[in-house]
Amino acid sequence: MKIIKLTIYTSNIKDQLEFYRDELGFDIDKYSEDSFEIIAGYSILRFEFRENATPYHIAFHIPDRQEEVALEWLDNIVPVIGFNDDKIVDFPNWQAKSIYFYDRDKNIMEFISRRDFSKPESAIFNSGNIIGVAEIGLVTQHIKEKFKKLNLQCGLAQFDGDFERFCAIGEASGLLITINNEKKDWFPTNDKAYSSDFKLKFEHHSKTFQLNYSQNELKISEN
Repeated sequence: MKIIKLTIYTSNIKDQLEFYRDELGFDIDKYSEDSFEIIAGYSILRFEFRENATPYHIAFHIPDRQEEVALEWLDNIVPVIGFNDDKIVDFPNWQAKSIYFYDRDKNIMEFISRRDFSKPESAIFNSGNIIGVAEIGLVTQHIKEKFKKLNLQCGLAQFDGDFERFCAIGEASGLLITINNEKKDWFPTNDKAYSSDFKLKFEHHSKTFQLNYSQNELKISEN
């Protein structure tokens, strides 16, 4: 599963633009008063204005074993969210290490470095080293129902978890992090998980899909 484009919503277009362009240094495309896009490797992350938008969880792929230099770079820009006094969180079952931080909307953002996923091209790190969007959180009280639809229509598999609290759907290259917010909050902050609307364009098994998640309803079409 390769995430080509992710569209999310924000009540703070100007603040978010300043954060991603001026602080993190992303290249910006298609800027207007009510939307903008950032170039994140092979992915596009689009922000659109919506009143009363609620937070998300989003992860970016970074190159294999670059979590230390990514942390050094990020630590000079924003506060890093640690877990158990560690700023780099180890996920041995996923062969991955992650760094978490907030953007201006209190979205829980993540840099994830997966072993043998992508080799670094440079010993230094900045936003230009980001490979693509790795994950988007999908919050629902009906995890199994959402999984069945994604599995039937897109062929996405269960990567980890269960259908009660947490289920990662997809594969290492791209995941929908599906949680039941009646039973679980977001890791590692324990922030309340909102069923935030989003749109997703992704490739899987040589097919391209459009996903629209709105008001807890999942609609999928194939291009």
